[in-house]
Amino acid sequence: MRWSSAFIPTLRDDPADAEAISHKLLVRAGFMRQLMAGHYSLTPAGFRSLRKIEAIVREEMEKIGAQEFRLPCMHPREIWEKSGRWDSVGEEMFRLRDRKGADLALGMTHEEIFAYHAAELHSYRSLPQIWYQFQTKFRDEARPKSGLLRVREFTMKDSYSLDIDEAGLDAAFDRHLEAYRRIFRRFGFDVVAVEASSGVMGGNQSIEFMLKSDAGEDWVAHCEKCGYAANLEKAESILPEIEDPEGRPAPERFPTPGVKTIEDLARMEGGAEASRQIKTLVYVIDGKTVLILLRGDHSLAEQKLIDQVEAEEMRPAQPEEIRAALGASPGSLGAVGVPDLYVIADEALRGRRDMVTGANEDGFHLRGVEVERDIEVKAWLDLREVTSGEGCPMCRAPLSVHKTIEVGHIFKLGTKYSEAMGALVQDEKGRSVPIVMGSYGIGLDRSLAAIVEAHHDESGICWPVNVAPWEVVVTVVKPKDVECHEAAERLYEKLGEAGIDVLIDDRDERPGVKFKDAELVGFPYRVTVGPKGLGEGVVELLRRADGSKRDLPVAHAAETIVEAVLDERF
Repeated sequence: MRWSSAFIPTLRDDPADAEAISHKLLVRAGFMRQLMAGHYSLTPAGFRSLRKIEAIVREEMEKIGAQEFRLPCMHPREIWEKSGRWDSVGEEMFRLRDRKGADLALGMTHEEIFAYHAAELHSYRSLPQIWYQFQTKFRDEARPKSGLLRVREFTMKDSYSLDIDEAGLDAAFDRHLEAYRRIFRRFGFDVVAVEASSGVMGGNQSIEFMLKSDAGEDWVAHCEKCGYAANLEKAESILPEIEDPEGRPAPERFPTPGVKTIEDLARMEGGAEASRQIKTLVYVIDGKTVLILLRGDHSLAEQKLIDQVEAEEMRPAQPEEIRAALGASPGSLGAVGVPDLYVIADEALRGRRDMVTGANEDGFHLRGVEVERDIEVKAWLDLREVTSGEGCPMCRAPLSVHKTIEVGHIFKLGTKYSEAMGALVQDEKGRSVPIVMGSYGIGLDRSLAAIVEAHHDESGICWPVNVAPWEVVVTVVKPKDVECHEAAERLYEKLGEAGIDVLIDDRDERPGVKFKDAELVGFPYRVTVGPKGLGEGVVELLRRADGSKRDLPVAHAAETIVEAVLDERF
């Protein structure tokens, strides 16, 4: 490919609306352009990298025996109704009607559709199977942002394992786990596999692959000592033991005028530090008012509540609902003396004494509260959000909490979708049993952006060789100089014949412009062919990753460059 005829629309300045590094650089380097919020067009350069990402994923999926499908993007309502997700998914699903009035959806994911096709399997002898595809997904994100990291239309590799029993699922899950580790290693990622919530996907186990990045939206707790890692939606930790005083024989009401928050009470003379307060949250769960209790300095990990409480509908109560149930406003709420309401308490409150909580009367609180004596707790659950410095649940070393990008997610689905779609097979004893399924996803566009987040500097992108749109750029310092032109063309042809993805920068531009563009676009290797070097019988090879340079004899330059590139491919 010749730069003079290629479409690589580089820009000098960052796009005004871009926050994430990957968003800025992919636009500036000419890899993508926005069509509308959450929808991006990939240019030829961007698509070249995406195809290399896809090729790596396909190669690793084929290694574990996966078979590739191509399924429709548009789905009939009836299939999603069978699984119950037509109503439960909510506004993230794009819905439409055809000219005959039939309800349709643009596929967010394909569990239902693969399970629908799995119904053609009839015997355990047909199992196990691993099926996969590369397909466009659609999700109506309320706030698409950060370029390709949060969009409404994206390409995903989703695969599905089909087994006769849980043991088969375990084996397929482990094969995917190792395949994903290989994939992300080839992307140049240092990922952490973390325990995660299965969310609307269902199932009894899921693992996310997380890449540490300030551009991420997920928070992960990680132990550097033993390797424990979990999304904050699932993370656990060990808290320092607290020695409580004996307290009072009964709760004592006291005035707290103007106190609206945990912080207000902690600052008030005669108040209580946050760790000695009981935070009372009010939720409506399946139409019933429920009180959620946490320590004052702890935050609710709402997904933990969702995962542990079986409910079809759950939401925070509105102010008018709170006052109707407790007779007070937020800031003065408590669970003492409210036996008619269901109370769920976080485990960190178990055994605590001499605590302070709201008196359910505006401007008043209770002190001397002994949780298990004074509050009728119906359920004890782990609900709090883990914070940095708390003890690892495995080895007690301090945990670190940091932002991450989710680059992959694998789920043990069980039989939820096979039962809904009638995907049953005969087992060895002739019984009809549902197929046991797993689901495994990697977002290709997100991976493209995440690679840039992990590999860049102040000058531009630093593509790993495996996913670079071109591995080498041959920069011709003076294209109109006959010797320069001919030497560069010979090198370009030799590299191409050796199977190297090479682009020749034959533009009639100043050398400084060419060098800056090469750094911005992120070619792993740049070969500079100029009159001065040729006069000494050499060309200059620059490695983008570390900025190292070396002169190569013209006669052997191609062989040396090929060797350098192949050493980095895997």
